[in-house]
Amino acid sequence: MEAVSQAQVKSNALGDFAAIMGSGVGIPSSEEGEKRRLNLDQDSVKNGLGQLVLTVVKLLHELLERQVIRRMEAGSLTDPQIERLGVTLMMQAQEIDRLRREFGLEEEDLNLDLGPLGKLM
Repeated sequence: MEAVSQAQVKSNALGDFAAIMGSGVGIPSSEEGEKRRLNLDQDSVKNGLGQLVLTVVKLLHELLERQVIRRMEAGSLTDPQIERLGVTLMMQAQEIDRLRREFGLEEEDLNLDLGPLGKLM
C-alpha cells in the first residue's frame, strides 16, 4: 500500500490572509522567498469534520429526546410507541458514543462554546 502524501494548498491569498489575521499557524515562513504553504494534516481535518458532524447529530438527538418527553407528558403516544422510541433513542445514543470514541473525542468536545450565548448543550 502506498503512503499517502500530506495535502498542501499553495496560494498567495492564503499567505496574505494569514498575515492579515496575524496568526501564521500552520504556514511556515521561508527566508528564500519561497511561496508560503498551508500544511493540512488529513487526520486533523477528518477529526475536525467528525467533531462537527457528531456535535450536530448529538444536538438533534437531544432535541428528539425532548420532543418525545413532551409528547409522552401530553399523552399523545401509546405504550408501544414509547417503547419503540425509547429503544431507538438508546441505540442512537450508543452509536453516537461509539463514533465519538472512534474519533478520539471526549464528551465535552461535542459541547461547543458559543461565546456570549454559552455552551451549545
